[in-house]
Amino acid sequence: MEHYEAMFILKPDLAKDDLDKVLGHIQEIIEKNKGSHEELKELGRQKLAYPIEKYKEGLYYLKNFHITPDAVSMLKRSFGLNESILRVLITKV
Repeated sequence: MEHYEAMFILKPDLAKDDLDKVLGHIQEIIEKNKGSHEELKELGRQKLAYPIEKYKEGLYYLKNFHITPDAVSMLKRSFGLNESILRVLITKV
C-alpha cells in the first residue's frame, strides 16, 4: 500500500447534508478499493483561478490515505462521476 494525497474542489453551494454525503462517498470509495484513511483537512472556500462550471469559488479539501497503486485509476474515475466534485488531483506522497 502506498501513501496518497487527494485535493478536492467541491461545489461551493452544497448544503451541509449534501456536503456530508459527498465526504462520506469519498471515504466509501476508498474503503471499497481496500484503502485506509489517514486524515481529511478542510481548507475552506477559496477563489478559483478560472471558472469551473460557472463557479468562481470552491470548497477545498485535502485527503490523505493509503491504497494500492492499481486502484488509483478506479478512484479517479469514481470521483469524476460525482457531480458535486468540480476537480480532484491525486498525488503519491
